[in-house]
Amino acid sequence: MNVPHETLSSALPAPDLAALSTCLGPLAEAFAVRWVEHCASTNSALLEAPPDDDGRAHVLVATRQSAGRGRRGRAWLAWPGASLTFSLLWRFAPGAPAPAGLSLAVGLALARALEKLGVPAVALKWPNDVLAHGAKLAGVLVELLPGRNRAFAAVIGIGVNVRLPAGTVIPGQESVADLAGELNGALPAREVLLAAILAELHPVLTTYACAGFDLLRGAWQQRNAFASLPVRVSGEGADIAGLCLGVDEDGALLVRGDEGTRRVLAGEVSLRLAP
Repeated sequence: MNVPHETLSSALPAPDLAALSTCLGPLAEAFAVRWVEHCASTNSALLEAPPDDDGRAHVLVATRQSAGRGRRGRAWLAWPGASLTFSLLWRFAPGAPAPAGLSLAVGLALARALEKLGVPAVALKWPNDVLAHGAKLAGVLVELLPGRNRAFAAVIGIGVNVRLPAGTVIPGQESVADLAGELNGALPAREVLLAAILAELHPVLTTYACAGFDLLRGAWQQRNAFASLPVRVSGEGADIAGLCLGVDEDGALLVRGDEGTRRVLAGEVSLRLAP
């Protein structure tokens, strides 16, 4: 049975921002959170109308996104109550180097949050997917916003599958997972889930802003879903096959093939296990 979006979203309780603040504890002052019923795309909204810089990370959460975006021009499919979708605007200091490996750093924070909530077998797929038992559980989309005086900001979009409708098939994904399945139905409240993710994002992004991806690289490597496995990278005129050696200090993928080790930058490419 197809249930209208309006019916599904109206059945959800209003978000409890006081409970979110309580869950965040002292970190609550580091975030400005706005939770709306509907938004075409939280990433687009923050890119097109960025809030003034007040020293906080601005977070836009939407109960329903009608035009959410993923990598490679794909739509992010989300259903009210079935997904947690939000974007975070993080500003960097003037003169900071261009970000490298930022989506990997965000994926690491997301994996840590899900692990603390009890999700087993969390792994990371380069450059922006979080897997549970090999199936996609969450995704990341990072877009840059140029600023003044050589400063820039990153709009970080995150989508987590919470409870997908039965039989859900997402184009481009071999398999998908949700929190309901991974936690045997013991789902945290939306506010608890969001607070857990923000609480991991803050220290990871703070470390990244100071030292880049290199300090986070080892933790990412430990969760690399394709470590030492044969992979194939396709797209942007490249077709590379070999063993996945992980990532370098800039977050580039390292693949060792017949012609030696190749370095693949995150772009419009696809990474798959080789036959």
